[in-house]
Amino acid sequence: MPKRIKQGAAPQPGQPISLRTLGEYLNLSPATISLVLNNAPGVRSIPQETRDRVVEAAAKFDYRPSFFARSLRKRQTFTVGVLVPELSDSYASQVLSGVEEHLLEEGYFYLTASHRRKPDLIEEYPRLFMDRSVEGFIFIDTALEKSVGSLPAIAVAGHQKIDGVTNVVLDQKRAAELALRHLYQLGHRKIAFMRGGSHSSDADDRWECLMTVARDLKLQIPPEFTVQLKLRVSTPELGFEPTNELIQRGGDFTALVCYNDIAAIGAIRALMNHGLQVPNDVSIVGFDDIESAAFHNPSLTTIRQPLHQMGTTAARILLQRIRGQATFPDFVPIHPELIIRESTCPPNPRKTRTRRT
Repeated sequence: MPKRIKQGAAPQPGQPISLRTLGEYLNLSPATISLVLNNAPGVRSIPQETRDRVVEAAAKFDYRPSFFARSLRKRQTFTVGVLVPELSDSYASQVLSGVEEHLLEEGYFYLTASHRRKPDLIEEYPRLFMDRSVEGFIFIDTALEKSVGSLPAIAVAGHQKIDGVTNVVLDQKRAAELALRHLYQLGHRKIAFMRGGSHSSDADDRWECLMTVARDLKLQIPPEFTVQLKLRVSTPELGFEPTNELIQRGGDFTALVCYNDIAAIGAIRALMNHGLQVPNDVSIVGFDDIESAAFHNPSLTTIRQPLHQMGTTAARILLQRIRGQATFPDFVPIHPELIIRESTCPPNPRKTRTRRT
């Protein structure tokens, strides 16, 4: 009968548990313990009794293998950095859920930071991520202006051609066609527009596409029918004051294309405050199809971005680039969908608009 190896003293309470302390307790080398716990090649040469002792001791003292040691061995950290405008933003959270789903399936961890659309933080956070040895980046609705170094990067809603960055973008021209042709077919000709702020990565491209489609439809867009969003917030306040401004100008618009769903919700409140009904007086079209869009009163007609899909696509492309499994074009298009709900209807020429001051 083989002689059982005498065990050493147990670790003291609060003492960090490492391969060395386990080795001292079991009278085994750290290398032997590592082979067993990692089920490494050659582990079969170790007696089963010894393997059982190692597993039992690791469970007894709640030993967790060093993530950093594993990273050094494999020369990987299995971590990526994700940058968003705000963690509470509905758009970003839905994209992030898709990113998270794919990364978890692939055994990757992610670090997240919100830059609140501050240029200095957009520039600084990638460096902080690199200090923590991330293998790549995903930028969600973040206005990148330059390369972020040698690591692969994916920009969701990015529109700049930047070295090392793959842009996962909605087909904004198709989205503009869906929104404006829907209103046009309902009979609307007096359509007002919200233009996104320069801090939003989609703003310029979306605006140019809307104006192109409006010209194709021969829509007249007087200056009083356009308003610029100024606030850098992810609340309905984004669209509330701009809509007040449109109303106070006295323009008799019958429909309003909002920059996004959050702005559309603020716009509806502003119209109600002036005694105007949606959609009887003014039809509203949003953008994104955030989770609350279907449950607002009235429910929002909107352009659906498949946000969860955009997140999973971004994560899949990033990991493929990290592993060198494929190459991708600078822009990967995602197709939009028109979702028709209660906030749009044909204009009523017989209805007199009344406004409450």
